[in-house]
Amino acid sequence: MPRVLWKGAISFGLVHIPVGLYSAEKRNSFDLTMVDRRNMKPIGFKRYNKETGEEVPRDQIVKGYEYEKDRYVILTDEDFRQANVEATQTVDILRFVDEEDIAPMYFESPYYLAPEARGEKSYVLLRDILKQTHKVGIANVVISTRQYVAALLPVNDMILMNTLRYANEVQDARELDILPKHKRVGVTAKEREMAVKLVEEMTGEWDPKDYHDTYREDLLKLIEKRIRTGRTEMIGDPDGEEAIAPPKRGKVVDLMALLKRSVQDKAKGRGLLSAHQRPGGGRSDRSRRKTG
Repeated sequence: MPRVLWKGAISFGLVHIPVGLYSAEKRNSFDLTMVDRRNMKPIGFKRYNKETGEEVPRDQIVKGYEYEKDRYVILTDEDFRQANVEATQTVDILRFVDEEDIAPMYFESPYYLAPEARGEKSYVLLRDILKQTHKVGIANVVISTRQYVAALLPVNDMILMNTLRYANEVQDARELDILPKHKRVGVTAKEREMAVKLVEEMTGEWDPKDYHDTYREDLLKLIEKRIRTGRTEMIGDPDGEEAIAPPKRGKVVDLMALLKRSVQDKAKGRGLLSAHQRPGGGRSDRSRRKTG
């Protein structure tokens, strides 16, 4: 059973929809332990008083806001909630915008909003109206001790709330001065045509199950190999058995030749697939599916 982060309500106009907030992320973390290489024992980290040097028990640690040098106001979880009860329990929709108006770099962390008791009908109504109008609700929400601006989007049968970065948290690419100048690059019409053909050949349906963390899998294979060969405590690889040549850099390529070869390879692959019958009832790779 997923853990509810908080219970509150979606609010817009006079509408009040009771909801629970759930994380929509499952991070594939690669857990490592810091180890003392001299005896291969794990390293511990202590919370200590910087004045006395003594370790501080967890139940004696509190949050403090430094309002003057070395002077603090102590704040509890209840203080954070009581500062603005409505803000900490409400997804307050401020306006609705077209879904394509939000640039990708603004999206941060996804959460599911699920209806609570007596909120199902209003929840379904909001979800369906978002689908019908292709609009996104822009809202204020407080999670933990921070206020976010967030986007409410319909995803299948759920309303997804994705926190957004504020404008001052996004680096303007134009300030980096790294963009190629179109006239100087000189892409030809023929190169564009071949690139379009390659994109068309590689176009298919989006299925997130098609993609997985191959880097993590390769790291686990390396670890399993070290365990099998009894080299678990070795630093580095002196025999060079696991050395991988770095990618070559700086070579100028013939873009047109690569595009032609890519299109030809994709066409050959498609021909082989046709000869052995396409999976999925003969459906074209370029068929479309719109989620939600």
